[in-house]
Amino acid sequence: MKKQTFIQGAMILLAAGIINRILGFIPRIALPRVIGAEGVGIYQLSYPFFIVLVTLITGGIPLAVAKLVAEAETGANRYSPQRILQISLSFTLTLGVIFMFLCILFAPWITQYVLTDERVYHTFVSMSPMIAIIAVSAVYRGYFQGKQNMMPTAISSITETIFRIIFVIWFAWLLLPKGIEHAAAGAMLGAMVGELVGMLVLLWNYARFRKELPLSSITEQPSSTSGSQSVKKKEHSAHQNSSQRGLIRRLLAISIPVTAGRLVGSLSYLAETIVTAQSLAIAGIAKGLATAQYGALQGMVIPLLLLPGALTSSLATSLVPSLSEASARGDLALIHKRMHQALRLALVTGAPFSVFMYVLAEPMCLLLYDDASIGSMLKLMAPFALFIYIQAPLQAALQALDRPGKALLNTFIGAVIKISLILMLASQPEYGIFGAVIAICMNSMIVTLLHARSVRQLLNFRFKLMDWVKTGAGMFIMGAATLLVYEQTATVLPFWLRMILAPLAGLLVYFIIMGITKMIDFHDLSRAPFIGSWFKRRSDK
Repeated sequence: MKKQTFIQGAMILLAAGIINRILGFIPRIALPRVIGAEGVGIYQLSYPFFIVLVTLITGGIPLAVAKLVAEAETGANRYSPQRILQISLSFTLTLGVIFMFLCILFAPWITQYVLTDERVYHTFVSMSPMIAIIAVSAVYRGYFQGKQNMMPTAISSITETIFRIIFVIWFAWLLLPKGIEHAAAGAMLGAMVGELVGMLVLLWNYARFRKELPLSSITEQPSSTSGSQSVKKKEHSAHQNSSQRGLIRRLLAISIPVTAGRLVGSLSYLAETIVTAQSLAIAGIAKGLATAQYGALQGMVIPLLLLPGALTSSLATSLVPSLSEASARGDLALIHKRMHQALRLALVTGAPFSVFMYVLAEPMCLLLYDDASIGSMLKLMAPFALFIYIQAPLQAALQALDRPGKALLNTFIGAVIKISLILMLASQPEYGIFGAVIAICMNSMIVTLLHARSVRQLLNFRFKLMDWVKTGAGMFIMGAATLLVYEQTATVLPFWLRMILAPLAGLLVYFIIMGITKMIDFHDLSRAPFIGSWFKRRSDK
């Protein structure tokens, strides 16, 4: 199996993330046209409960498996990668199957009393098998990431998205004559088909890789001699049981804090929704207007801010096995190098998005949502987006270096501050929804700074201040160029063309500055898949 470098792995996952995000808009546009807004509401209603269950079962499993496999590759632990895969798969699949049957068994009660809409029953039951499927996929994804081969994960995610789009729309249309609740259930069955195909792609990739393995790495046979074979078998069995328990303990030690951190995020989001609604009511804002404002914030503004998430998540995923392997070898210099690479990439690629969303906030919202009024929220949050972009690599570093508890504590502190600020600010009429906006901005900044402090203390890591100065200068000049082109072409070009030309002009200026200041490393880009050969020729000149 081909092993990729850190840069190659990040670029592969980035490409897959971008493709998935583009494809992901198709069902968002098409599904409401098939089953209507009410049908989409039924379809979405079961997702919060589903996400909690999946987080409980698989929240930290991919990272834990990736870390253990990466360590095993260096001989830093006594378990073989195949053994790690087998035990992790058995453990996770068992939990997935148990929760799947519990969901089916208690579906009538959950849909009536927890989700408060009996029409969700069919959708909820259709969703349940995905729990076991995702459990299996999570282990295999972690295994391939630990091997530092991101291609199976990328292929699986793209294939899953394509099949999900086709079958969600098709099954919803087929079942629509039976009623919108059945159409919503059909859409969920389509999502399950996508997950199933994604899992099968991972299994197919593993089957191909397994043929390349020597037999000794797949099956570990106990040695035996005449006269003591039965004793050897008993000793081997006892050793295997002890080894399995030890590996499960190690798996849980890594995954539980990560899972807890993600649960804190999920519960924080839930609390944020409840507290914001109550605070806006205290501020005297009508319920309908408050719902519309919060919907614009969460459904329009924040998704725009998180667009570069495809990059940050790919960097974080690639960083875990890379840092785990370097840590197992005690190679502190390589750990520092990988951290600088990840932070520089996150900073340089995230900065243009932050500039565009600040300079062109109102016209961007007008173009995308036909509502320029929400641009003020986007403009306020845009400068803080940089903290969001570099937060993922910092958190991944803490998890890869056996400090997931630190990441969990930092996330929890940020969540408490955010909820407190929402209560204090959003309940004031002069702030209203902007109180929630300010609280979210403060949360992203505080959690990122806490993660940075933890990484610095753990590794004696020094952040390169000049990287921020160079990027800041590039952002300022880029913003001025973007605004100049947008305003100067107001009388000669149509609005939509100005919204294409101005960002392109700003982006060109920005990349020239980044190249001059050597913030863009052509040597790193030369190792990227597909485009690497072109950059290699540039760097050799």
